[in-house]
Amino acid sequence: MPTFVGMGLQSAQDKAQAAGFAILTSHDALGRGRMQAFDRNWKVCSQSVAAGTTVATTTMLDLGAVKTDESCPAKDEQAPAKPDGTMPDFKGKSVKAARASLDAATSIDVKDAGGSDRFVFLDSNWQVCSQTPAAGTRLTGQPVTFKAVKFGESCP
Repeated sequence: MPTFVGMGLQSAQDKAQAAGFAILTSHDALGRGRMQAFDRNWKVCSQSVAAGTTVATTTMLDLGAVKTDESCPAKDEQAPAKPDGTMPDFKGKSVKAARASLDAATSIDVKDAGGSDRFVFLDSNWQVCSQTPAAGTRLTGQPVTFKAVKFGESCP
């Protein structure tokens, strides 16, 4: 297995395909649930199979990536797990990842915590500052409200 960490995502995918690997996936290494729609705008931070390992080219290769202007995390951050019947603590997680971990039938309202009443359009660009119900509350189908700010902004 070649080394892909540090490469641009598109270059890494091209190199993997040239080496015969056909089953390639990638994910947001910051756990924000962003899609890597334009691979040239992302860089590789981790790979699921260690460099130097001998594996069949039928092995799936998953590349953890961040946008080229972002720093790689020390280790891949995971999206929140599906709740076990109680509300998880979503503080600091992306609204997209929080929304994805809740049941699809859950009513979710997202409000700008920054006080500007901005419309939360791209959930993966916003981080949860507070939530109702609180973490640990039993989930019984009640609506959920997140107050959020854009990543890079501070929660009030």
